[in-house]
Amino acid sequence: MAVLSASAVLAGAPVTLKHAPIDTDGTVTLAELFEGTNSAAVVSSGPKGAGSVVLDASRVQAAARAAGLSWANPAGVRRIVVRGSAAVAAPAPVASVSAQPGVAQSGATEVLTYARSLNAGAVVTADDLVWAVVARAPQDAPADAEDAIGQAVRKPVRAGTAVSARDLATPRVIAKNDTVSVQYRAGRINLTLQGKALTPAALGETVRILNPGSKTVVEAVAAGPGLAVVGPQAEALKLRGPAALASR
Repeated sequence: MAVLSASAVLAGAPVTLKHAPIDTDGTVTLAELFEGTNSAAVVSSGPKGAGSVVLDASRVQAAARAAGLSWANPAGVRRIVVRGSAAVAAPAPVASVSAQPGVAQSGATEVLTYARSLNAGAVVTADDLVWAVVARAPQDAPADAEDAIGQAVRKPVRAGTAVSARDLATPRVIAKNDTVSVQYRAGRINLTLQGKALTPAALGETVRILNPGSKTVVEAVAAGPGLAVVGPQAEALKLRGPAALASR
């Protein structure tokens, strides 16, 4: 009996994620996220005004565990959107359709915006995004936070700016002049050489590597930070494409 009681304590009190979490005071607590608890433990800063904040589900799960709660996440949720009370009270946004690609849409509409200013090359995380009602939104605004998370901003962006797909790119894993290990693997053959990157590259993109010994240039495919591959591995990465690799 003592063993069973100890196991129950370690497992934590089970809770269920609310269907549409709402924040009322500027800080998101576990009680605002889950049914079955009145825990005031703060998970994140809440949405401002008529906006919504995007939370990473794994971080929320860890916060719940630290507070003695157990959320199994049976639906496999990856992001949790918490709306501000002002957003709930506001009328449903109406978006107008623009005939030209990339032209801003007019009329109040809820879109993803940046929660903080980011420098060029910064990788977007869930904490960097909030849903907010804006007067004008780019036509290529991502419809889902997953389309922006993990991408890098091409140029500096300011807090409150609507997210635009054309301002995002697959983050670079190799920079120009980086020392790179180039691998070739086929069957039992496993060869590696060290070289210098002559060009930057994102995951799955072609990168030119200078072999310092022979002074020859090798074209390889970026496979990770400081790592590029040639041969069968390179062909496999090319087939998958940079976008698919970045979403892993």
